[in-house]
This record gives sequence, C-alpha cells and structure tokens, in this order.
Amino acid sequence: MIFLYVQDRLKKARIFMNKVLIIEDDKLLSDMYHDIFILNDFTVITADDGKKGLDLALSEKPNIIILDLALPKIHGTEIMETLRTNVWGKTVPIIVLTNLNVDGKILESITKYNPVYCLLKVNITPEEVMNKVKEVIRHE
Repeated sequence: MIFLYVQDRLKKARIFMNKVLIIEDDKLLSDMYHDIFILNDFTVITADDGKKGLDLALSEKPNIIILDLALPKIHGTEIMETLRTNVWGKTVPIIVLTNLNVDGKILESITKYNPVYCLLKVNITPEEVMNKVKEVIRHE
C-alpha cells in the first residue's frame, strides 16, 4: 500500500519536471545529452531528424529545445521558422547547438527566429550547456 502511494506521488511529481527536447542526429551526442539531462532531473525527449523533432516539439511541448541545425529531413532553421508561427512555439526557448560555421546567411536566419543561445559544439562543454538550460528555465 505504501509502495503504491509513493509510486503515485512520483508519477505526479514528474508532471512538474522540466521537459527538454533534444533534436540531434549524432547518436553519441544525443545519448550523452540525454543522460546528462536525466541525471539533472529533466524529462528528456530525443529526435534524430528534423521531421521527428518538429512533430515531437508540437505534440510534447517541451519547456526548452536543444536544436542542431544540420539535420536530415528538415533543417534546424526550418524547424525554428515553423515553431515561431505556432501559438505555443512562438515563445518556447531554443538553444541552437551546432558545428556549422555560423555567419552570413546562416547567422541571419538563426537570429531571425530568436534562439536564446547559439552555441558551437566544439567550444562548449556538456556542463556549460546544462548551466545555460538551467539559467533559461529559471527565467521562464
């Protein structure tokens, strides 16, 4: 009886956990970030291509999205464009995490959709990404 009570309380507590969507086609990176967020008490959803990512974003409505740009099926900037036309998606925080050289047209298209950060994978540690996510969530 006590076990069922505790189990029910844990289920209810998870409803209030922060939910992150990681849209990343590199399985190693995706798995690494998945584990880091789980260890920091996040509910984690992952997608390995842009189409799945967009569909999951619109159906799951995470608190924050970690978004790669160079993705199969739908490019990251197209995902941002679509999200920003959606009532919920207009305000969802997006952190772009990419290996692309972000300048010129790419930079222009990224900033047009107001991500909270645009981070280069090679210049940032997973711990720093986690700190950025926590910072953004704290201010939401």
